[in-house]
Amino acid sequence: MAITIAKCHSVTKVDWSRIDVVLLDMDGTLLDLSFDNQFWLETIPAEFARRNALTVAEAKAQLTPKFQAQVGKLNWYCIDYWSQVLGFSVAELKRSESHGVNWRPEAEEFLKYLKASHCDAVLITNAHPETLAIKLERVNLAPWLDKIFTSHEFRAPKESPLFWDRLIARYPFDPKRALFIDDSEPVLAAARRFGIEHVVTLRQPDSTGPVRQTTGHPAIHHFSEIFAGLPGYD
Repeated sequence: MAITIAKCHSVTKVDWSRIDVVLLDMDGTLLDLSFDNQFWLETIPAEFARRNALTVAEAKAQLTPKFQAQVGKLNWYCIDYWSQVLGFSVAELKRSESHGVNWRPEAEEFLKYLKASHCDAVLITNAHPETLAIKLERVNLAPWLDKIFTSHEFRAPKESPLFWDRLIARYPFDPKRALFIDDSEPVLAAARRFGIEHVVTLRQPDSTGPVRQTTGHPAIHHFSEIFAGLPGYD
C-alpha cells in the first residue's frame, strides 16, 4: 500500500512514486471550513430571521429540516436552490462575508510542493460555481492547480457514483494511481467504491472546531505529515 495506516487511522507515509494525480477537495481541505460553518449555521439563519421577523432560534428551527432534507444531494451545495428557498440572494450574502475565507494551515505550501512534483493537482469540489468564484477571489488557489471541476458540471455530487463516472470521462486518470484528499467521510467512501486506491481525510477541517479523534479513513492533521518524498520548491 502507498499509505500506511496506524490503529488511529493516521497517515504515516505516502509513497509518491505510486501517485500520478492528487484530487483535492476545497472546503475543509484546502480552505478552512470555519467560514462555511459560520455562514450556514449562523449568518444564514440570522438573515432569514431578520427578513421574516423571527428570532434566530425560530429561524434555525424552520431551516434545520430543510437543510437536513438535502444533505448529500446536489441541492445541498447549490446556492441558486437555497436563494429560492430562503427568498434572498445567498451569493450576495456570501460575497459580503467572504473576508472570512482562509487557507487551512500548510495547504498553500502543499500545493507548491505538488506543483514542483510529477503529480497533477486537480480540484474537485461540490461548491456551486459562483461560490467557487467568490472563494477564488479571496484565496489564490488557481495558479497551483492543473484542473478545476465542480460537481455542478457533472450534475451529481461527489457522494454519487455518477460524479466519478463523469469526472473520469472528462479527465481520464488511473484510479489506482490517484490520491484523493477530502474532509467528508461519505465522499471518501464513494471514491473508494469507485476504485480510488489512496484516500486521506483531515482531522480538523474547521480550525475553530474539535480535532477528530477517530476517522473511517487514513487521516492527517496538517499537510506537512505527507510532505516527505515530494521534491522541494523555490
